[in-house]
This record gives sequence, structure tokens and C-alpha cells, in this order.
Amino acid sequence: MSARPPGRPPRADLIAAAAALGLFALAAVTGGVLYLTGHPVHASAAPLFAQWLPHVGPGTPLAVLLAVLVWWRGPATAARLPWRPLLALSYVTAVAWTLSLALIDGWQRGVAGRLTTEFEYLHEVPGVTDIPAMLAGFAGRILDLQPDSWTTHVSGHPPGALLVFVLLDRVGLGGGGWAGMLCVLAAGLVAVAVPHTVRLLGTDEAARAVVPFVVLFPGAVWSGVSADGLFAGVTATGVALVAHGAVRGRAVGTVAGGTLLALGCYLSYGLVLMAPVALAVVVLAGRHRRWRTVGGVLTGAVPVVVAFTAAGFWWPTGYHLVIERYYQGVASDRAYAYWVWADLALVTVAAGPVAAVIVRRAVLAARRDVAWRRPVLRRPVLPEPGLARSGLLRPGADPAGWLLVLAATAVILAADLSGYSKAEVERIWLPFTVWLMAGAALVPPADRRSWLAVQAAVALTVNHLLLTGW
Repeated sequence: MSARPPGRPPRADLIAAAAALGLFALAAVTGGVLYLTGHPVHASAAPLFAQWLPHVGPGTPLAVLLAVLVWWRGPATAARLPWRPLLALSYVTAVAWTLSLALIDGWQRGVAGRLTTEFEYLHEVPGVTDIPAMLAGFAGRILDLQPDSWTTHVSGHPPGALLVFVLLDRVGLGGGGWAGMLCVLAAGLVAVAVPHTVRLLGTDEAARAVVPFVVLFPGAVWSGVSADGLFAGVTATGVALVAHGAVRGRAVGTVAGGTLLALGCYLSYGLVLMAPVALAVVVLAGRHRRWRTVGGVLTGAVPVVVAFTAAGFWWPTGYHLVIERYYQGVASDRAYAYWVWADLALVTVAAGPVAAVIVRRAVLAARRDVAWRRPVLRRPVLPEPGLARSGLLRPGADPAGWLLVLAATAVILAADLSGYSKAEVERIWLPFTVWLMAGAALVPPADRRSWLAVQAAVALTVNHLLLTGW
């Protein structure tokens, strides 16, 4: 058997990535035909929510430079730099990458003006003169076709999202520029949270493999600037804090993580789907720490729920009303038969083609590790955290990557099948798609730079050919 040429990924990986790209191409062709024939896809560059507009901008040189630098030196730097400086560098580079992509559209159009349109949060900020009254009456303004209906994005989310931008305005940081930068800075936290979670629950080597992939994450096109980038940063940090508290035995971590995850549910209704990712952390933390971890998470989450409820916002009521509002808008025209698979095609762009490779390898790793585990289900469990150190998996197994990846995949499939995410998922699913990068160590080391180049090329192509809607 002849060895594969150096630098060429295994055939199965190439097939997986090609299949994902083929699905996106099919979705694009089908969406274009539907749009041109007058069918209401409500996206001229379907499946992407964007407009065709080839262009360059002030962010172009920096974005290209960062892509080249991370491709050239990223894996080697991640392998040798001490962990804390590496996380700091990861955060700064991810923020720079996100901001440079946004600036391809220019400061006003790409950053400062994004959240100020009539559909966005800042449109409602001047009208909020009484925060308690806003919270108490929030649900009454969710439905459309009434004089005081909330604007599209405010009505589509719990009051926590609007509250963030109201409080930002109250401290003197009003306007689209500050709001946009808040989203970019918060989104950069995923470049710390995801690899740190993998390191806590798995191995140092696996975590270092993750860093370049979360830095050059193609979803940064939509993190800068959309509130969903903020949501991704908040929930990823929550998961990382839960992992930190569980593994290190520090209750303050699990409590803080529970608080952030609960706050996430009041930023976006769909973030209740972060539960499987959090559950994966609990499982990986080790049998002897699971209930303690769950208790800490609930301790942090319950006060958030109580506070919003006491202020007058009952989450289940808001959720049911937002579903009704959802079908008052364009969602009623968007065909489920198209978007149920076109949304999955969008993951190829939002998470990059390497996501297909990672998911394929995660499935194989899970099958291998679980198959080894079956004969030893009754082996005594050692009192160390983490499945890899519990004696329940094959020697050398590191389940952190594949379990987090499969949890995120399950979340994406659930969101897709629900029918409540028809279109625009390139930004809506950011809190979920970032966790697909947790399995980057499953990609053979010799192939990682090639996939990094592909990831960067996807982001740069999208941002230079299209004017994205968010």
C-alpha cells in the first residue's frame, strides 16, 4: 500500500469535506432558483442571508495578514507557548480576526451601523426610560401588529438581550460603535473558553490543537457584528467555568458557570439548547463530582430565573409568544422543506469545511471508545475527574473532544428539526458551532495547516464577495 502524499488529508476526510461543500453548493443553486422564480426565500444569496457585493475594505490587509500568520505559525506557537500566555494571545488574535473581517465592510457599515437599524436592539434603547417597567411589560409587546410592538430582534429574544444594550447606554457607552465592539470583545472569549474546557476535561495536547481553529473560526464573519457573537461568548465562558469548577473542585466556578448559562437563556430562547454541551461537561468531570457540579450549576442558575420572574418576565410565556411572533413574520413564508437541509449546509460556511471532518472523526472515536468500554462497565471507578482517567475507557483515550463535538452536533440537529431556525443560522447557531472546534485534535497533525488555510479562505471569500446581513 502506498502512503498518501505529504500534506494531503486522508481520502475519507476529503470526501466528508467535499460532501459538505456539495450540500452548500446544492443549497445555493436551489436557493438561487427559488429566489429568481419568485419563491419567498427572503435571501438573495440563499442560503446565506446576504447580498452579492464583491468588495474590499480597510480590514482586508489585516484579515489576510492574520490568516497567513495563523496558518504559518499558529500550530507551532500553540504547541510551545506556556498555557496562560497562549490563551491571552488566542483571545487578542481572535478579536483582531473578527474585527478585521468586520472592517472589510468599513467602520460604519461593518461595525458602528450594524446594531442601529430599525430591526435591531439599539433602535429600542432610547425608549427604555424605566428598566423595571420594561421588564414587567416586555411580554405584552412581543406580538406584532400592535402600536407598541418591539422591533424584530428585540421581540425575538428575552429581555436580557435588550437589557445589555440599555445598561451599556446607561454607563455612557451608547451608540453603535460601542455596542458593536462589545459584541466583538465578547465573541473573542470563545477562543479562550473552548480550548480551556478541552484542556480541563481532556489533555493539554488536544487543547493546543484547538487554539488555531477557534482563532480562525469562519463564524467570526457574523460574530462581528451581531448580538449572537455576544451570546456565544457568554455561554462558552459559562461552560468553561463549569468545567473549571468541576475539575478543580471549586464551587465558585460551577456557580458562576451556572449563572452565565442561565443568563444565556434570557439573552436568547434557543440557548436552552446549551444543556447537552453542559451535560457533556458534567459527564466528563467524573462520576464522583457529577452531583456536586449539577448542584453548583443550579445554585448559580436559580437566582437568575427568580430575578427575571420577580421583575415580571415569565420565560415560558415569552417563549410561546415569540413562536407566534415568529410566524407573523417571514418565517411563515420560508419553506421548511428547503431550510431543513439548507440550514445544515450553512454549517459548512459558519464552522468551515473542517467541521465535517471533525464530526466524522468524532463519530469514529466515539464508536471505538464506547466499544472498548462495554466489557468493563463494572470496573471500579477511580476518584479522579474525567472519563479518560477513570479506567472506563481504553488506555490513552481522550473523550473530551468527541463528546463535546457530538453534543454540539446533537444541539444543531435539534435546532434544525425544530423549524424555529429557518435561515440566518450562520449567526443564530454561533453558540453551538464554535464547539465543533473542540475536536480539532482529531484531525491528524500533518493535515491541520491545510485545513486552517481552507477555514481562512472560506471566511475571506464570504466577506469579500457578499455583504452579510448581520
